[in-house]
Amino acid sequence: MKVLVVGGAGYIGSHMVKLLLRAGHVVVTLDSLVTGYRDAVVGGEFVQCDLADRAGLDEVFKQHAFDGVMHFASFIQVGESVLKPDLYYRNNFCNTLNLLDAMVAHGVKRFIFSSTAAVFGEPDYVPIDEAHPAHPINPYGISKWMVEQALADYDKAYGLKAICLRYFNAAGADPEGELGERHDPETHLIPLVLQAASGRRPEIAVFGRDYDTPDGTCIRDYVHVMDLCQAHLQALAALAAGGKSDAFNLGNGNGFSVQEVIDAARRVSGRNISVKDATRRSGDPARLVANSERAKSVLGWKPEFADLDVIVEHAWNWEIKMNANPQVEG
Repeated sequence: MKVLVVGGAGYIGSHMVKLLLRAGHVVVTLDSLVTGYRDAVVGGEFVQCDLADRAGLDEVFKQHAFDGVMHFASFIQVGESVLKPDLYYRNNFCNTLNLLDAMVAHGVKRFIFSSTAAVFGEPDYVPIDEAHPAHPINPYGISKWMVEQALADYDKAYGLKAICLRYFNAAGADPEGELGERHDPETHLIPLVLQAASGRRPEIAVFGRDYDTPDGTCIRDYVHVMDLCQAHLQALAALAAGGKSDAFNLGNGNGFSVQEVIDAARRVSGRNISVKDATRRSGDPARLVANSERAKSVLGWKPEFADLDVIVEHAWNWEIKMNANPQVEG
């Protein structure tokens, strides 16, 4: 199939481009490069364009007959979304409508959307399945939930079939070491811990040790980036086979605490990691863990890299590469 990967120069999108090409698909990557990196796109055609540019989008769709679109081009920082909600509603919601409108205008009917566990807000229960009510508590989560609701309406009105994949904590890196996480600023725990191991930052902060968990630190569900991409591949195949619109939670199914991540990073890196204890952050639930049984039963998805040490090892290999080649950071 010919697939448009929007945001394909970013962390998850770049891994998706690589997997699609390896699976034999034709790939066109569209990215504004506001947060992405051109050198992260390992093949296929590249178009630099912002989703706010409706004319530019229309031109891309005129030039290509796409079989499907995958959308990774969202802003993702929860804290920033609270301080600058306008950025998140405009980019994550309004610009996504521009993309959907271009698809409708050019008859493209298959859409895979990168959603988030943030649509659920504070969990009523864990593990979190698709039946869990959505009550997002920050503009980031709200903007993603708004897209999910719009997609249901676009399906009814225009027959646009969409699968929403709600990530929990994307982690790890390309097992071959070609790609990895390059957020600026970095906010994800595993790369932050590994930057403390490599010396790129002096220490890692642990925000609270008094949670109702076995070791007192927060538990999160870390799912390998390549496993996420595999789910996208299977979701696209499901739509191509005539599947209906749907939403799936994607997680490892196992929660790991902040302390367990630090311990794994020490094992994998063989380095000492300086830890600073800090007070709890507001809005941090004690546990966030996915129930991904529907993705497994409906899509046939199975995480390949479920072991925490393997996830950390792949991320550590990338961190070593970044430390050895600081110019890679762009």
